[in-house]
Formats: sequence, C-alpha cells, structure tokens
Amino acid sequence: MTAIKSSNLGYPRLGEKREWKRALERYWSGQGSQEELLSTTKALRLEALKKQQLKGIDIIPVADFSLYDHILDTSVAFNVIPERFQTGDGNTLTTYFDIARGNKEGVASEMTKWFNTNYHYIVPELADVKPELKDNRWLTYYLEAKEALGIEGKPVIVGPITYLKLGKGYQEEDFSDLLGKFVPVYEQVLKELGAAGVQWVQIDEPYLATEVSETELDYYREVYAQLAKVGVKLELQTYFESVDHLEAVLALPVEAIGLDFIHDHGETLSQLKEIGFPSNKILAAGIIDGRNVWASDLTKKVALVKDLLAIVKPEQLWLQPSNSLLHVPITKSSEVTLNPVLLGGLAFADEKLAELVTVTKGGNQGEATIVEELAANQAGITALNESPDRNNPEVKKAIAGLSALKNERQAPFSERIKAQKAWLKLPLLPTTTIGSFPQSPEVRQKRAAWLKGDLTQAAYDQFIESETARWIEIQEELDIDVLVHGEFERTDMVEYFGQKLAGFQATKFGWVQSYGSRAVRPPLVYGDVAFIEPITVKESVYAQSLTTRPVKGMLTAPVTIINWSFVRDDVPKTTVGNQIGLALRKEVEALEAAGIKIIQVDEPALREGLPLKRSRWQAYLEAAVYSFKLTTTSVADDTQIHTHMCYAEFDDVIETIDALDADVISIEASRSHGEIISTFEEHTYNKEIGLGVYDIHSPRVPSLEEILGNIRRPLKVIPVEQFWINPDCGLKTRKEAETIAALAKLVEATKIIRQEYQNK
Repeated sequence: MTAIKSSNLGYPRLGEKREWKRALERYWSGQGSQEELLSTTKALRLEALKKQQLKGIDIIPVADFSLYDHILDTSVAFNVIPERFQTGDGNTLTTYFDIARGNKEGVASEMTKWFNTNYHYIVPELADVKPELKDNRWLTYYLEAKEALGIEGKPVIVGPITYLKLGKGYQEEDFSDLLGKFVPVYEQVLKELGAAGVQWVQIDEPYLATEVSETELDYYREVYAQLAKVGVKLELQTYFESVDHLEAVLALPVEAIGLDFIHDHGETLSQLKEIGFPSNKILAAGIIDGRNVWASDLTKKVALVKDLLAIVKPEQLWLQPSNSLLHVPITKSSEVTLNPVLLGGLAFADEKLAELVTVTKGGNQGEATIVEELAANQAGITALNESPDRNNPEVKKAIAGLSALKNERQAPFSERIKAQKAWLKLPLLPTTTIGSFPQSPEVRQKRAAWLKGDLTQAAYDQFIESETARWIEIQEELDIDVLVHGEFERTDMVEYFGQKLAGFQATKFGWVQSYGSRAVRPPLVYGDVAFIEPITVKESVYAQSLTTRPVKGMLTAPVTIINWSFVRDDVPKTTVGNQIGLALRKEVEALEAAGIKIIQVDEPALREGLPLKRSRWQAYLEAAVYSFKLTTTSVADDTQIHTHMCYAEFDDVIETIDALDADVISIEASRSHGEIISTFEEHTYNKEIGLGVYDIHSPRVPSLEEILGNIRRPLKVIPVEQFWINPDCGLKTRKEAETIAALAKLVEATKIIRQEYQNK
C-alpha cells in the first residue's frame, strides 16, 4: 500500500557534545591533522545518518553536512574562490578555511546571516567568476551513506537562484548572464548523481519565500525547465515563510514542492484549499517547527494532516520539519537536570524526528495506533502551559500597565550629548571596544571547575576580579579611552542574562551552530520574564573602581535576547519582548544608581529578525524600538546609552536605528565597509557612531594601513565629531596576543588620524 512518507531536510552538524567543534579547533590550532579531522567528522556524519535510519525516517538527507558552512561548500565545489586565496599551497581544505577565516595575505570573505536566523553563511564573491565543478561533494556523500549504511539518501544542494542572490560582486542587470554560467554546473552535478542511481535531490530555494518579482519568477521557470531535462527527481524546497505566486511555483517542472506550514502565518493551507495541488507532484509539508524547541501539539498535527489529505492523496504527501534541523540542538536526552515539567514540553532535533514518525504513522494507520503518544504529548504541553512560571500575576499586571509608562528620554539627543561630553571630556575619535575580551583556556577551566563544585564561589569571584583588573590595566596601557570589564563571568551575551532572569532556563547541551566552530547555547524563554536581582552591577562597579577612565556597563537588549533564544510559543513574541524590556529597565537603573554612567545595551540581532516579507516589517520594527526604549529611557540625560549591531544591510533599518534614540551606536562593518558607508551617504544620522575598523572573526592581526583606511573611508561622509573607533564586535573568541596587537594598531591609527585633523 502506497503511504505517506516521513522526510527530513537536514541534521545538526555539531555532535551531541560538540565533537565537531573540537575537531575543527584542534585542526586549526595545529594539534590535529587533516586526516584526524576528516575521520572524526565522517564518524559524526554517519552517526547522524544512522540515528535517522533507526528512528524510521523514510527519506534521509545527505550532503547536508559541512566543515564550516553549506554556502561556502557550494562556492568551493563550484570554483567560486576569491583571487586572493588562489595562491595557496594547493590544499583544498586550506583554501576552504582561508576563505572563511582569512590568512596573512587576505581578509576573509564577508559573513552574514542566513535569512532571518542566527546562522551565518560565507557570502559568495561572484565578480568575474568562472564556475566549474571541482568537487561533486553531493555524489561523494550519497555514495558514503549508501556504502556504509545502505541508505538511499537524498542529496541536499542550495539552488542556483538562492545561491546567486545571496552572493555579491555583480549588478542586478547581469544576473541572468551569471545564472546562465551556473546552470550548466548544476546540470553536471545532477547528471552525475543520476548516473550513480540517485532517486531524489533536495534543491533548496528559500529565496522563493521572499517577495519574488515577476522577473525572478521567470528565472525559476527557465532554470527548472532546463534542470528537469536531466531526469533526476527534484524536491524544490522552500522555508521560513509562505510562498508568493504559489500557483506559479506549483507549476514548475519538479516532482516535489516543499512548503513551510509553520512560519507561513497560516497562509499556505488556505491557499492550497483554494487553488489545489497538482496530482502529479509530491507535497513535502513542513509541519514540525525546525527553528524552535517546543514539543509540537501532535493532536493539531494529525488534524493538519487530515486537511492536507483532503487536498492530496497519501502517496503524494511527505511530512517533514519546516526547515533543516541545523537550527536546533540535537537531543533533550542529555538534559537530565531540567525540571520535568519543562523537559516534557521540549523537542530537540531527535525528538522532532520522533514526532514526524508518530504523525506519519497516525496518518497511515489511523489515530487509534498512536493514542498513547498523543495522550503523553498533550499532558506534557498542558503541564507546561498551566505551570506557575507561565502565569506570574505581577508580570501580567506590569504588561497590562504599559500604556501609563513614559517611554522617551527626558531631553532630545542634541541636549543630552552636551551634558554627556561635559563630564566625559573624551578626545576626538574616542576609542573603545565592544565588550568582551578573550575567554582564555584558564577562564574556561576556572568556570568549569566552579560549575562542577571543584572551585568555591569565593575563589571563582577572586579569579574573575583578577582577570578584570589585569584587562583594565591592559586597556590603560593601550591608551583606550572608554573601557570595559571584559565579561569574564559570562559564557554568552544572551545565555548569561537567561541565567539571571525569571522565566529563563539554560540547558547543558543545547548547542547550535552560529558560524564556523562558534556554537551558542540559546536559553529557553519558557515562562513570564521578571527581574530578580542586579545582574551586572558588581562586576561593572569593581572595574570602575580600578580606573579613572569611564567603564561601560554591558547588557543585551530584548530583541537580541529573543532572536538568540528559544522563545515560548504560547504568547506573542512582542509580549515576551516587553517583559524582557521591563526586567532590563531595572538593571539599567541599578547600574546608573551605582555610578555607571555609560551603559551599552546591545541589539546585534535586530536586523536579522526582520520578517522575509517587507509587508510584515513595520510591526516588527515598531515592537523592537518599543522594547529597547523600555530598557533605556528612564536614565538621566548625562547617562550615555550605547548600543551595538552586527552585520546587516543598514539601508533596511537606518530609520529604526535612529528611532532607538541611543546616544552612540557601534556597527560590525569591517567585512562590508563600502556597503555600510553608502547608507550614511544617503541618510543623515546625527547621533554618534563607530563603524568597526577591523574584523574580529579572523585570527589575523590587521595592518596599520588597513585600519587607517577603514577609519578614513567613513570620515568622508560622517563628521569626525560623531565618530568613535572600535573593533567590529566583541573579542571573546580571539587569543590574547592577537587581541592586544590588534588593539595597539587601532589606537596607533586613531592617534595618526587625530593628528591629521588637529593639523588642519
């Protein structure tokens, strides 16, 4: 009997205990060989495939694995290698990592966010590119899975239109010609896969979930008409939003269409009920949330499957996550210390696959066969929703009273800045850093010992104070103007606050990949958020006591906490954002009362959370501004509020940045300086600003000339009186020697530029 099938779109790379990360970092440090790296990662890859096989997933993805980033994989496979990295030793792996991380000869390729997620991809550089197939990695991974495990896998490849749209170095009017260069390479990949017996290829086109124009729709028609001639079955996969022009997309010459039924605002099902679905195609329905960690309501999923079966036949239906499970942790089975009520409401990657298998079984064999699973699932969800943590009366009262709360600074910026400069007395082009300093092996070892109980609280506090004092002294020796305490007590800028506020829960092994080997452990925002006690005051006050220079207090803002956390899905995100804003407002007031008069409230993830559809932007941005101001606007005029933002297309959010009404903003800009500067050529921005003058994501120490250039370029469009000098992000992931060397260059360059202006 032909039946509904379960399908996956991608699996996390990290390993349950971050084995992937450690293997990479051993290799980069020279402690591990290339053979070691490849052997370790192959074992992890096969383990992930076997796990999916044993769970009973019918259609298992292969080639979703990466040693850094799947877009970079595609670039290197297609010979899209920037010229500055074509003079290496011939080792493909060395070149691969040089593009991502830079080397002595060249700056790393730009890195930016994958649509509206916290995953970063390496931007393809497409100027004068001559694509050719250098490595059919998709065939390699298909054969590996088949030979080692007997899995008839589904190779996953990013589609040509999405790949090129995510790149840079070409004019839009040249897109068609560029596409024409790449389609033959895709054809070659598919032909080789077909010759090896591949039955299905998943070709990811998430760009289709943006606001696609009629011209772009024609590109899809032309490209897939050409690829269809190869004869390999294609699953055209979209995710992260609903698809405009759905009827036209359904008509594309592919055998399966993958649609997201989770992040589509309920639009996809209603459209399919109206227009129907082709009888000769598979509907690959993303019914399990691949971006959040909460258990699905399986009763509702079974009902959704019934709705889908009113549109397609069982043999036309694949059930799958909404997107690759790259964005969630691997398994909750390791979280043995979590409150059972919270644990019962969670589903990480492995549990989501189990949910898929259960719903698929129910769809094929009837609900009676999954009664026990449905009952257990419903009990877990109900227990969490009815828990006291989700029903805090004081928080609900505060949210209900927001309309009576003043949410603006007392004076406009033009007046505030005078009061701030009067006491700060900073030089022209003041220097600062973004907040964190290197988390050395010793810092990590001490924290681990403290967490295990092998180091007393007093001894740990003393160590943190000694590191803080040492780095205050280093900053003074470097002659930096506005200092930071270094954040040695923090594991992560979001996780740390999640450990200190009510309504949050940290996990032990809930790691997800952010970029390269950088893994983050997003906190679970599972209940009503409330302030408990001061979070950062002790460390900030101690640091300030060591110096006469101003020390910044360092906080993370509401939207970034939301975008970098797993947020409860039983209430609107705007409600959660306002709860966080009210809690952090009390922390800001506590810092100010303790004498900390520069407070940085970082919002690096504001841009990345923008909905893919512009029609939804206004509501998101208005909510972001409101929650930021809830945090920051109760301070006195002479308290200076800073904020920091990461890579972004600032044309999209410049008006929102202005509306935040922060006194100083720093922007992570070194890899895309030209694009950032053009924003300020077109928009007037009257507050103070620092564009990051060197890239902290690369281990290389920038040259003096490089930093001088990165300062002089923005000063052509931004008044020198408004400009601050800083690295482009926090320095937590860097080593101490390179950090000090880079900051010394930063200060040296600043003094040269100051002298130039003073001599004018």
